[in-house]
Amino acid sequence: MGRSVVRAGAVRCHACRLAPRWCVCRALPQATTAIQVDVLMHPQEQCKPSSTGKLIERAVQGARCQLYQRGLHQHGGPSPPSLAALQGPELWILHPLGEPLESIQSVIDSSTPLQVLLLDGNWSQAGEMLRTIESIGRCVRLRAPGPSRYWLRDQREPSHISTAEALLGVFNAVGDTAAEDQFRLHFELHVYASLRARGRRQLAEDYLQDSPLKAAIPDFLERLNARRP
Repeated sequence: MGRSVVRAGAVRCHACRLAPRWCVCRALPQATTAIQVDVLMHPQEQCKPSSTGKLIERAVQGARCQLYQRGLHQHGGPSPPSLAALQGPELWILHPLGEPLESIQSVIDSSTPLQVLLLDGNWSQAGEMLRTIESIGRCVRLRAPGPSRYWLRDQREPSHISTAEALLGVFNAVGDTAAEDQFRLHFELHVYASLRARGRRQLAEDYLQDSPLKAAIPDFLERLNARRP
């Protein structure tokens, strides 16, 4: 399951980045949360329909996504306006090298608004971005998840997950079950429709067997899969 790219001249929905035949933009309402969600996207991710950074911006109300630039910030130096907007009173930067979330939850002031920054890129790209901006917040890692449901890309390690699944982990960790359940539907629909768009019908149907989509939006799935002229 290699990464997808946009072929020159291919027509795609501006929002969900799928071909109009497989557009999923009107399938689900946005997830709402009290957490401010931000995504820092590596430039090599911005043209990949499989990327989940833009999915987060589209599917989570109030989420923001901006493009990473080398030299964005150096220790001790001033922050440009684009980076300054990411800095909050309690900012978590999600990365596997961070502090275990369990070790810091007890010392966090629950009255302080929580902000989460997700790094959208492969593992080396995420490491580069982290080194550039780690001084602006608290680097946090989540408990090891189960197998990834991100069937659009091969993962080197079973513990490696997509940017969207990292956000699902945050919602779970803070007990925001409503946001977790709603955003999970968006994520699973993104994967399913992308598999269908690639012509991987059987793999998509296998994916659907263990998905909450079947119970949540059966009518939309039927319309999505209907034969068209």
